[in-house]
Order: sequence, then structure tokens, then C-alpha cells
Amino acid sequence: MAGPVAVLLLHGEEQFLIDEEARRTLAGWRAELVSDFGYEAVDPAGLSPERLRDCVLQAPFLDPYRVVAVRGLAARRADGLAGALKAIPDSTRLLLGVNGRLPAASKLLKAVTAAGGTAREHAPLKPRALNEWVARRARELDLPALAAATVARRARPDLSVLDSELQKLAAYRAGGHPLDQAAIDDLVVPGHPEDIFRLADTLLPRPNASTWRVLDDLLQREPATTIAYRLSRHLAVVLEVRTRQDRGETLSQVQAAMREHPFVIQKAYDAAHSVRAAQLELGLRAFLRYEWEVKSGQIDAELGLSTTLAKL
Repeated sequence: MAGPVAVLLLHGEEQFLIDEEARRTLAGWRAELVSDFGYEAVDPAGLSPERLRDCVLQAPFLDPYRVVAVRGLAARRADGLAGALKAIPDSTRLLLGVNGRLPAASKLLKAVTAAGGTAREHAPLKPRALNEWVARRARELDLPALAAATVARRARPDLSVLDSELQKLAAYRAGGHPLDQAAIDDLVVPGHPEDIFRLADTLLPRPNASTWRVLDDLLQREPATTIAYRLSRHLAVVLEVRTRQDRGETLSQVQAAMREHPFVIQKAYDAAHSVRAAQLELGLRAFLRYEWEVKSGQIDAELGLSTTLAKL
């Protein structure tokens, strides 16, 4: 039986599927680790081939192998890291997540293949495949078929939005409420409230191309300062969740201890794995500075928000 893939490269235009497979893969790899020393999430900002090579070549300490994850890598910078994959030891499992599609001639794609790894492209789903995805995700969440049909019909055809709507229905049902058609119609409301969740999902570990598209759309309907408040609140929740993770608390323990909705905590719990507490604290300070500069008339609210997000 073949062993696990040593190198996995994920790229494409469907960022939600990239993030989903990355989380699933890393969870499987990390399940066999016995310490925190075996996992390293590498910040893609300013990452050099030498830095990546050092991470890849580092030997495990207490664990059977090391897991190295680089997520949110800009497509234009991907080929510059190809040289770091010339020698990957059996004791390292490497995941590379690229924001965007890499062409067939990409040096990084060729380096991954030469190293015996696997590269998978996630393209946007066409309408039929999108409906099938919604139906499958609804079954995974033990939701009735009518829930899937309503979400597919009324929510925006975007995987992150569709998933958020399904998760919301599942959380509502888990709270002991009956999930009939009337309840589903009330909960699945066409519009933009889910965009704050969607925007927050793109911020960590670093803002990507989707961040600016969602932000531009949201700014047409909500004040920049309102968006900033909600995003800073999101970072604060993720920071608290990350602190609890570092203390060894499980998802269910964190959900029981915090006042936010279980769905919100689950989203924060997933995001907290990819970011350091220090980075979250810097983000919160950036939003605090943004609020003061807007209120004191030093910056334009919308332009300042875009600048603040670029600093995260």
C-alpha cells in the first residue's frame, strides 16, 4: 500500500475548495503527531527559497515526521520557490496552497511532480456541479433535501456563501429548533449579511485576491466603519479561540465556554489554526488605529479600511 503524499500543491480559482482540502489534509497529517513541534505554518509573506528549504530539511524532534504548511501563497511568487523542493526528506510532509491558478509550464508544478508529489487544481464549479456540491454538503450536515434545494435556489452561487448558509441551518437545527420549510425560508435570506463571514474568511492567514472583491461589493451597501467593527470583532474572537487552543481545549470545550454562536466559534476555530496570536494582536491594533484616524478626520473611511486590511 502506498504511503501518504509527501508534497501536495493546491491551486486554482476556487479558493474555498483549496482551503477545504488544505484543512482536511492537514488534519489528517497532524493526527499522527505527538507534539506541537511537528507542525509548522509558514507565513508566505516574504518567504524565500532558502527559508522554505530550511523548513523542509529540518528533522523531526519527537514526532514521526514534520508537517510544513504554506498557505495563501501568491501565484506570481510561486515559481520562485521551486528550487526549495529539490530534496525533500521522507520525514517531511509539505502542503503548498496557492491563491490562483498556476499554468502548466509553472516551475513549481514541475518541481512538485519531480519530487513525487501531487498537484491539484480547483476550478470554479459549473451550475450542475455546484448544485450537486450543495446537496452533498447538506447530506454531510444531516440536513433535509428541501434545505439544500432552498439554499441552492436563493443563496448566491458562491461556495463560501452556500456553505455558510448550510452551516447556519445545521446550527439552528442542532439548537433543537424544527427545520421546516418556513424556518428555512426565514433563515436563508437573499442578500449580503453572509458577506461579513465571507470577507472574514479571506483575511487569515493573509488577505487574498478574494478579499478586495468581497470588500468592494460590501462597501456598496454598508459603511466602512461598520465593516471594520465587525472584522475587528472577528479577529478578537479568533484570538480568544487561539488562546484556548494553545491551552489544549477542544472545539466542543471552546463552544461551551464562549458566548458566541457555535457556528461562529467553529469558523474561528478553523481559522485559528492558520495564524499566530501575535499576528491577530497586530491586526486588532491596526483596526484600533484605523478607528482613531477616521474619527479624527485624518483618513478617508473606505480608503483607510483597504489600507488597514493590506497590513494584516
